[in-house]
Order: sequence, then structure tokens, then C-alpha cells
Amino acid sequence: MRVNKKNKNFVYLISPNKIKNEKFYIKLNQVLSSKKVSFFQLRLKKTNFKSKIFIGKKIKKICKKHHVKFIVNDDPIIAKKVNADGCHLGQKDMNIYNARKLLKNKIIGVTCHNSLNLAKKAVKEGANYLAFGAFYSSKTKKTKYKASLKILSLAKKLTNIPIVAIGGIKDTNYKKLLLNKANFLAISGYIWNNKKLNPKEAMDKLT
Repeated sequence: MRVNKKNKNFVYLISPNKIKNEKFYIKLNQVLSSKKVSFFQLRLKKTNFKSKIFIGKKIKKICKKHHVKFIVNDDPIIAKKVNADGCHLGQKDMNIYNARKLLKNKIIGVTCHNSLNLAKKAVKEGANYLAFGAFYSSKTKKTKYKASLKILSLAKKLTNIPIVAIGGIKDTNYKKLLLNKANFLAISGYIWNNKKLNPKEAMDKLT
């Protein structure tokens, strides 16, 4: 899994919680054309299995067109069904060992909250990236765990695999995370639920 040292495509874009209509795919095309996105994660918590497959297949095509890695949240079975590039696992999801049996050499990322112990465990089990957060308060997801910038430097000493920062990231605070050596920034609400800017305009502010 390649890390862009210049951080030109540092965005790990996460989907809105609901994908309501065809307009979303047009917006996604526009946002991915920015060339700032390395990963797109499909995170639909309250959508049924069949709909996730349908939506996933459509998004996979758009991601492929823009050379963006397509990741499915929580569910390695759906990731395999839609031939995603990988899967992101929370601490309550399938373990890495079983996910790896299903997905072979695909990307598997793991949520580590604010814990170096969880990070060590994920590295030992063969995770391809580690996600830490929340660094800032978020309206997209309830903040159970608060991470400090210090966890980024500690994680860097622990491993060479990419580090993803998540939680309330927007145009006014993202640079601090990059300066503290986060490889990718997981962003959702700032792009999709921005009251002042459309998704493309919001992405353009991340320079």
C-alpha cells in the first residue's frame, strides 16, 4: 500500500450516512476529479444488504475511473461481493484473520480509536493501515474516543504502515494533522453536509 510522500492526495473520503438519489454519483464524480482522494469508503449503517451491493457496484466504477481505492466499511462479505479494493474493520467487526481469509491480499484497515495497544495488535495481525480518532468533534458520528496529536507520533514510532486520522476534520484544522505526520485524513461531514459549500467547492479548499 503506497503512501504519497508529498501528500497531494491525502484525502480518505467517507460516504454520507445515506445515499438518497442519483445526484450523489454526479457529486462523487466531481469530487474525485479533484485528484486529492486516495480512498473512498462506503459507510452506510442503516441500508440493507441488497442496496449496499447495488450502490457499491456503482461507486466501484466511479472510483476505478478516477484511480481511487474503494473500501467498504464494516463488512468483508460485501467488500468481496462488489470486488472492492478492501475493507475497514471496527473493533466490533469481523477479526482481521477471518477478513483476510475472505479478501486475500486486499487492503484491510483497522480502527484503533486512541489506543496504541489496539494499534500494536492490528499491526501484528497484518493490518494495511491504522485509523485513529476522533481528533475533533464530529456531527457525522458520536465521539466516544478522543485522540490527541501525540498518538500520531507514537504510532509512527511503532510502524511504517499508513496512519489515517479521523473525526471532525475540515478546512480550518486539517493542516495540523498533516504536519503531525498523518498520511491520510478521513473526511465526510465537511464534504457532504457543508451548509456553505457544495462538495466540489469544499474539496477545493483542501489544498
